[in-house]
Amino acid sequence: MLPAAHALIAELDAEAPVTRRVLARLPADRFDWQPHPKSFTAGQLAQHIASIPANMVRMAQVDAVDMSTRRFEYASSEGPDALLATFDASVAAARGFLAGLDERTANAPWRMTFGDRELVSMPRVGLMRTLCLNHWYHHRGELVVYLRLLGVPVPVVYGRSADESAFAQPAP
Repeated sequence: MLPAAHALIAELDAEAPVTRRVLARLPADRFDWQPHPKSFTAGQLAQHIASIPANMVRMAQVDAVDMSTRRFEYASSEGPDALLATFDASVAAARGFLAGLDERTANAPWRMTFGDRELVSMPRVGLMRTLCLNHWYHHRGELVVYLRLLGVPVPVVYGRSADESAFAQPAP
């Protein structure tokens, strides 16, 4: 397997359970909550997070994406079970795509444009790093803030949160 793809799969495998834990913490009755009129609802944000890996695979399977032709309408998840099913399928799609990358495909240029204007050009493996994983972490962090604002105990992401500690000993 391509070393860069292997490294991204290892990171995906390490981060997916963390992201799943954050998504699972969102209460079903708070999917419509919105911290600000310009913000996603909690359900829209959670659905976006759950879908990012598979969406990036779809983008990586073509040579370029013209953002001027894309609609940005974000649906809310239908509920916790549907959200986690979407997430699991999305992670599996990303894992499968990365595992199947060969040297030529991984390093082939991928472009994002807005009409005739090029916004970014990078190898497909860079797309998976930047627009998939980094983008995923950014939105996961947003959802953690939503959980805090909702008064929901924030799960451990790295090390500990104010509500949980990965270092605590279980009660006897």
